[in-house]
Amino acid sequence: MTLKEVKIGSKAIVKKLNGEGAIKRRIMDMGITKGVEVTVRKVAPLGDPLEISVRGYELSLRKQDADMIEVQ
Repeated sequence: MTLKEVKIGSKAIVKKLNGEGAIKRRIMDMGITKGVEVTVRKVAPLGDPLEISVRGYELSLRKQDADMIEVQ
């Protein structure tokens, strides 16, 4: 399951980051690393972007990026 599939208000633990090079590095720089808990707070009316809560702050992610984050 990926972060893009998590329902609003649900929590998930990051299992794996897919992607290569700069994209993976950018996601990690935002604080999304293996083992961290994330909460999906909101989704924009047209479905993109998602707002998540990670490490005590809110972060907006494109669906394309959220699809690269495997969660459990």
